[in-house]
Amino acid sequence: MKNTFDLLFRLVVAAILLQTLYFKFTAAPESVYIFQSLGAEPWGRIGSGVLELIVSGLLLWPRTVAIGAVGALGVISGALMAHLTKLGIEVQGDGGTLFYLALVVFAGSAVLAWLRRREIPVIGRWLA
Repeated sequence: MKNTFDLLFRLVVAAILLQTLYFKFTAAPESVYIFQSLGAEPWGRIGSGVLELIVSGLLLWPRTVAIGAVGALGVISGALMAHLTKLGIEVQGDGGTLFYLALVVFAGSAVLAWLRRREIPVIGRWLA
């Protein structure tokens, strides 16, 4: 049962992160608007996309899930802070979709980090 939840959370988190890459890497107007609002266009858009790609790969590779989960928590925390401080919950009439997807990624990554806490480099042995 634990393995089923682990795989489900890995796939959901990676899928959400990977689907946003199209918008970031093609400079979709919504993505450009977000990063212009944050004063981080284009380097923030491309940089966060690269980080999300790396984290997704780590989540999908069984031996690196713990690192990917911690990385995803870091990446998505930045997105959540941007929503809560500058962007707002709703961005360009999306009904809060981006914010809610970020919450799903955060929750899923937190669950994965907890399930794989013993595998987290350096601190994992103290979390057992």
